Amino acid sequence: MTSDQRRARPMLNAVLAQRAVEQPDRPFVEIIDGPSLSYAELDVLCRRWASGLRQLGVGEGDRVVTMLAPGVDAYAAWLGLSWLRAIDTGVNTEYRGQMLAYILNNSGAKVAIVQSNWLDRLLEVLPEAPAIQKIIVSQPRGPVAALPAAGLPVEALSVADLLDGVDAVPADNPPRARDMCSVTYTSGTTGASKGVLFPWGLMDASARGSIPIDELGPEDAFYSPFPMHHGSGRFPLALMALCGGRVVVRDRFSGTQFWEDVRKYGCTMSAFVGAMSAFLWNQPPADDDADNPLRMALMFPVVPQHREFQDRFALRIRTLYSMTETGPIIASGWSPEESTSCGRVNPGYEIRLVDEDDYEVPEGTIGEVIVRADEPWVLNAGYLDLPDATAKAWRNGWFHTGDAMRSDKDGNYYFVDRIKDAIRRRGENISSFEVEAHVNTHPDVLESAAVAVPSEWGEDEVKVVVVRRPGSELTPPALVLFLAEVMPRFMVPRYVEFTDELPKTEATLRVRKVELRTAGVTERTWDREAAGMKLAL
Repeated sequence: MTSDQRRARPMLNAVLAQRAVEQPDRPFVEIIDGPSLSYAELDVLCRRWASGLRQLGVGEGDRVVTMLAPGVDAYAAWLGLSWLRAIDTGVNTEYRGQMLAYILNNSGAKVAIVQSNWLDRLLEVLPEAPAIQKIIVSQPRGPVAALPAAGLPVEALSVADLLDGVDAVPADNPPRARDMCSVTYTSGTTGASKGVLFPWGLMDASARGSIPIDELGPEDAFYSPFPMHHGSGRFPLALMALCGGRVVVRDRFSGTQFWEDVRKYGCTMSAFVGAMSAFLWNQPPADDDADNPLRMALMFPVVPQHREFQDRFALRIRTLYSMTETGPIIASGWSPEESTSCGRVNPGYEIRLVDEDDYEVPEGTIGEVIVRADEPWVLNAGYLDLPDATAKAWRNGWFHTGDAMRSDKDGNYYFVDRIKDAIRRRGENISSFEVEAHVNTHPDVLESAAVAVPSEWGEDEVKVVVVRRPGSELTPPALVLFLAEVMPRFMVPRYVEFTDELPKTEATLRVRKVELRTAGVTERTWDREAAGMKLAL
């Protein structure tokens, strides 16, 4: 492909607009227990959102915070903003308090779009986020709730108000590969979460690098129970638009509803992220397990019993190594031979495994994964307003992933561990720094350290090791109840252990977390799940 061909390659907005002309009535987005939209309907709706947002003063380069579940408003807001060259800044819908306030302030957004059931959280932190001037309230289901009474410090309007009397903007200036698709916050490991500048070229590469487009067609449907603050909730639209297929959307994963949804909506592909595979595998076997339309799926990580998984559910799997900043830079073939390999380097990328000084390590030796690409805009464009973090990650012309791998003589790559201190629990990346920040706000806590402990479901569980203040009688259940009120549920530690002091380095007094991770669950560790303690929804 020539440079001119690459430059002219259409991004999602342009592909959607073209499909709307050629196949206007073809179904594109189907929301389970909600509306369904054709290519033409979604295209026009997105461009009407663009018009309404423009009337509110949103323009090129502006960042707009969105706190929305997957659905019509989430997609229309995202693509509507993109028609204006404005940038959707997705917020994890479990955020509250100081974490939500941090995102609002760090994003620099003046406008926020929030689902009605999370509006109270946003209003609570508005005094700490003075830049927010306007709030658009989405009411996805049920009767339209009245907006808060007059007296709010900001202007509030409904989606109906936003779209009232507006015409769609022309489809003559779609975003290019170099334009920002989103700001996507990824877990911080030595500081607060960082906003990844995510170009449209990276979104397009994520779609094309996940499943070969030539294996897909208009008869295919992608089952997507993934959140909008992750790329996992966005890339299915880009993938299905390329092949003319459908996206079937549930607002969150349910192990008991997965196969029912797949059968009812004729879904031919999906992704098993994190513990999803274990949840599905551990359901009691049924005679009709193989009687389903799903014929292919992405799985990361690959479960050890992957061959049996494919046979039981009559499908093929493929795995990837991908992160928010890079997209799928390593991929396996269908039905990988082993569960420990991520596969080989995807076309268009160059990878090295290096030591702490960026010198390449020998084959078979563990090193950090660094990557660069053959064409522009298919990797991240840095971190929002964090020039030092951007320079550190992009040093010497390569993006440094912070993950450790080894390779073999055949070019296969094997994930070993995270160099960072991030924890990954059931598909969510968790910053140990942020967990500790919350724990340390308890008046009886002197200091703490959060580490990953292997989970029986795959991935990690969160363990905190806590030093109490002298004379404190704080108990693990009391600490967990305190944390459940101030942090997202997925971040609340499962394991709590009290200690007299944390192991630290002599020179810098940094906590030696490797010792805590190695210790894992000890006889002194309290287990929330073993104690039968359940968190309120």
